[in-house]
Amino acid sequence: MAKRKKKNYASPSFKKVPVILSVTIVLIGIFVLMSSLKKITDLPIQGSNQETTDTKNEEFINKLVPVAKELHQTYGILPSIIIGQAILESDWGQSELSAKYNNLFGIKSFSPNDDSIKLKTKEYKDGKWIEISANFKVYASWEDCMRDHTLLFVNGVDWDPYLYQGVLLASDYKTAAKALQASGYATDPDYAYKVTSVIEKNELYQYDK
Repeated sequence: MAKRKKKNYASPSFKKVPVILSVTIVLIGIFVLMSSLKKITDLPIQGSNQETTDTKNEEFINKLVPVAKELHQTYGILPSIIIGQAILESDWGQSELSAKYNNLFGIKSFSPNDDSIKLKTKEYKDGKWIEISANFKVYASWEDCMRDHTLLFVNGVDWDPYLYQGVLLASDYKTAAKALQASGYATDPDYAYKVTSVIEKNELYQYDK
Protein backbone atom coordinates (compact mmCIF):
# COMPACT_ATOMS: atom_id res chain seq x y z
CA MET A 1 0.00 0.00 0.00
CA ALA A 2 1.43 3.33 -1.02
CA LYS A 3 2.28 5.77 1.77
CA ARG A 4 0.38 8.96 1.77
CA LYS A 5 2.49 12.03 1.30
CA LYS A 6 2.24 14.28 4.32
CA LYS A 7 0.71 17.60 3.54
CA ASN A 8 2.47 20.73 4.67
CA TYR A 9 -0.18 22.67 6.49
CA ALA A 10 2.14 25.58 7.33
CA SER A 11 0.76 28.89 6.14
CA PRO A 12 2.55 30.34 3.10
CA SER A 13 2.80 33.69 4.98
CA PHE A 14 5.32 32.16 7.40
CA LYS A 15 7.71 31.58 4.51
CA LYS A 16 7.58 35.27 3.68
CA VAL A 17 8.56 36.43 7.19
CA PRO A 18 12.35 36.06 6.74
CA VAL A 19 12.16 37.92 3.41
CA ILE A 20 10.06 40.76 4.84
CA LEU A 21 12.34 41.01 7.86
CA SER A 22 15.41 41.22 5.64
CA VAL A 23 13.89 43.93 3.48
CA THR A 24 12.87 45.90 6.58
CA ILE A 25 16.40 45.70 8.00
CA VAL A 26 17.86 46.89 4.70
CA LEU A 27 15.42 49.82 4.53
CA ILE A 28 16.20 50.82 8.11
CA GLY A 29 19.90 50.65 7.32
CA ILE A 30 19.45 52.90 4.27
CA PHE A 31 17.42 55.41 6.33
CA VAL A 32 20.06 55.54 9.06
CA LEU A 33 22.82 55.98 6.48
CA MET A 34 20.97 58.80 4.71
CA SER A 35 20.30 60.56 8.01
CA SER A 36 23.98 60.32 8.94
CA LEU A 37 25.05 61.71 5.57
CA LYS A 38 22.63 64.62 5.95
CA LYS A 39 24.03 65.48 9.36
CA ILE A 40 27.55 65.41 7.96
CA THR A 41 26.67 67.70 5.06
CA ASP A 42 24.89 70.09 7.44
CA LEU A 43 27.97 70.55 9.61
CA PRO A 44 29.69 73.95 9.24
CA ILE A 45 33.12 73.90 7.66
CA GLN A 46 35.02 75.28 10.63
CA GLY A 47 38.40 75.27 8.95
CA SER A 48 37.16 77.25 5.98
CA ASN A 49 35.46 79.88 8.18
CA GLN A 50 38.59 80.30 10.27
CA GLU A 51 40.76 80.67 7.19
CA THR A 52 38.44 83.38 5.86
CA THR A 53 38.58 85.26 9.16
CA ASP A 54 42.36 84.98 9.35
CA THR A 55 42.70 86.29 5.80
CA LYS A 56 40.45 89.29 6.50
CA ASN A 57 42.34 90.08 9.69
CA GLU A 58 45.65 89.90 7.89
CA GLU A 59 44.35 92.22 5.18
CA PHE A 60 43.18 94.68 7.84
CA ILE A 61 46.61 94.76 9.48
CA ASN A 62 48.43 95.08 6.16
CA LYS A 63 46.26 98.05 5.23
CA LEU A 64 47.23 99.94 8.39
CA VAL A 65 50.93 99.05 8.59
CA PRO A 66 52.32 101.58 6.05
CA VAL A 67 50.55 104.55 7.66
CA ALA A 68 51.42 103.33 11.17
CA LYS A 69 55.11 103.12 10.25
CA GLU A 70 55.04 106.59 8.72
CA LEU A 71 53.47 108.02 11.89
CA HIS A 72 56.11 106.24 13.95
CA GLN A 73 58.93 107.81 11.95
CA THR A 74 57.38 111.28 12.18
CA TYR A 75 56.05 111.37 15.74
CA GLY A 76 57.56 108.39 17.55
CA ILE A 77 54.35 106.54 18.38
CA LEU A 78 54.75 102.75 18.13
CA PRO A 79 52.96 101.06 15.19
CA SER A 80 51.93 98.18 17.46
CA ILE A 81 49.96 100.62 19.64
CA ILE A 82 48.23 102.23 16.66
CA ILE A 83 47.26 98.93 15.07
CA GLY A 84 46.47 97.23 18.37
CA GLN A 85 44.11 100.00 19.40
CA ALA A 86 42.49 99.98 15.97
CA ILE A 87 41.80 96.24 16.21
CA LEU A 88 40.45 96.51 19.74
CA GLU A 89 38.34 99.63 19.24
CA SER A 90 36.92 98.80 15.81
CA ASP A 91 36.63 95.00 16.02
CA TRP A 92 38.91 94.60 12.99
CA GLY A 93 37.15 97.43 11.13
CA GLN A 94 33.78 95.72 11.42
CA SER A 95 32.07 98.04 13.91
CA GLU A 96 29.51 100.52 12.63
CA LEU A 97 31.67 103.47 13.66
CA SER A 98 34.68 102.22 11.71
CA ALA A 99 32.94 100.61 8.73
CA LYS A 100 30.52 103.47 8.00
CA TYR A 101 32.27 106.49 9.49
CA ASN A 102 35.97 105.50 9.29
CA ASN A 103 36.53 106.11 13.01
CA LEU A 104 38.86 103.28 14.05
CA PHE A 105 39.58 104.47 17.59
CA GLY A 106 36.27 105.63 19.03
CA ILE A 107 37.48 109.24 18.92
CA LYS A 108 34.78 111.52 20.31
CA SER A 109 33.82 114.93 18.98
CA PHE A 110 33.76 117.91 21.34
CA SER A 111 33.53 120.66 18.73
CA PRO A 112 30.42 121.80 16.81
CA ASN A 113 32.68 122.26 13.79
CA ASP A 114 33.47 118.55 13.58
CA ASP A 115 31.71 116.24 11.18
CA SER A 116 30.21 113.87 13.73
CA ILE A 117 27.61 111.19 14.39
CA LYS A 118 25.80 110.35 17.63
CA LEU A 119 25.96 106.69 18.56
CA LYS A 120 25.49 104.56 21.65
CA THR A 121 28.55 103.27 23.44
CA LYS A 122 29.50 101.66 26.73
CA GLU A 123 31.64 103.24 29.42
CA TYR A 124 32.87 101.99 32.77
CA LYS A 125 31.70 104.28 35.56
CA ASP A 126 31.40 103.83 39.32
CA GLY A 127 32.40 100.19 39.12
CA LYS A 128 29.97 99.13 36.40
CA TRP A 129 29.36 99.35 32.66
CA ILE A 130 26.72 101.80 31.49
CA GLU A 131 25.35 102.69 28.06
CA ILE A 132 25.49 106.30 26.90
CA SER A 133 25.07 108.27 23.69
CA ALA A 134 28.05 110.27 22.48
CA ASN A 135 29.18 112.27 19.47
CA PHE A 136 31.97 110.61 17.48
CA LYS A 137 34.10 112.12 14.75
CA VAL A 138 33.47 111.10 11.16
CA TYR A 139 36.48 110.71 8.84
CA ALA A 140 36.91 110.53 5.09
CA SER A 141 39.22 107.50 5.42
CA TRP A 142 40.95 105.23 7.90
CA GLU A 143 44.22 107.01 7.08
CA ASP A 144 42.77 110.38 8.09
CA CYS A 145 41.56 108.85 11.33
CA MET A 146 44.97 107.34 12.10
CA ARG A 147 46.65 110.71 11.62
CA ASP A 148 44.14 112.47 13.86
CA HIS A 149 44.58 109.76 16.48
CA THR A 150 48.35 110.32 16.55
CA LEU A 151 47.96 114.10 16.62
CA LEU A 152 45.78 113.71 19.69
CA PHE A 153 48.76 112.11 21.43
CA VAL A 154 51.11 114.78 20.09
CA ASN A 155 49.00 117.81 20.98
CA GLY A 156 47.20 116.49 24.03
CA VAL A 157 43.99 118.17 25.15
CA ASP A 158 43.09 121.77 26.01
CA TRP A 159 43.51 121.25 29.75
CA ASP A 160 46.72 119.19 29.42
CA PRO A 161 48.85 119.33 26.24
CA TYR A 162 51.24 116.74 27.73
CA LEU A 163 48.56 114.22 28.71
CA TYR A 164 49.76 111.55 26.26
CA GLN A 165 53.50 112.19 26.34
CA GLY A 166 54.03 108.85 28.07
CA VAL A 167 52.53 107.09 25.06
CA LEU A 168 54.79 108.93 22.62
CA LEU A 169 57.96 108.48 24.63
CA ALA A 170 57.46 104.79 25.45
CA SER A 171 60.14 102.53 23.98
CA ASP A 172 58.01 99.38 24.10
CA TYR A 173 54.35 98.52 23.66
CA LYS A 174 53.77 97.40 27.26
CA THR A 175 54.91 100.74 28.65
CA ALA A 176 52.87 102.58 26.02
CA ALA A 177 49.75 100.56 26.83
CA LYS A 178 50.09 101.37 30.54
CA ALA A 179 50.55 105.06 29.68
CA LEU A 180 47.37 104.92 27.60
CA GLN A 181 45.37 103.69 30.54
CA ALA A 182 47.02 106.06 33.01
CA SER A 183 46.17 109.02 30.77
CA GLY A 184 42.49 108.07 30.80
CA TYR A 185 42.22 107.35 27.08
CA ALA A 186 39.55 104.73 27.86
CA THR A 187 37.37 104.09 30.90
CA ASP A 188 37.90 100.32 30.73
CA PRO A 189 39.99 99.33 33.79
CA ASP A 190 41.51 96.46 31.77
CA TYR A 191 42.36 98.59 28.73
CA ALA A 192 46.16 98.24 28.98
CA TYR A 193 45.86 94.47 29.34
CA LYS A 194 43.50 94.19 26.36
CA VAL A 195 45.71 96.30 24.07
CA THR A 196 48.79 94.32 25.10
CA SER A 197 46.99 91.01 24.50
CA VAL A 198 45.92 92.05 21.00
CA ILE A 199 49.48 93.12 20.17
CA GLU A 200 51.01 89.88 21.40
CA LYS A 201 48.38 87.57 19.87
CA ASN A 202 48.90 89.13 16.44
CA GLU A 203 52.66 89.72 16.86
CA LEU A 204 52.22 93.41 16.10
CA TYR A 205 55.47 94.23 17.92
CA GLN A 206 57.31 93.14 14.76
CA TYR A 207 56.32 96.47 13.18
CA ASP A 208 58.01 98.50 15.92
CA LYS A 209 61.51 97.63 14.63
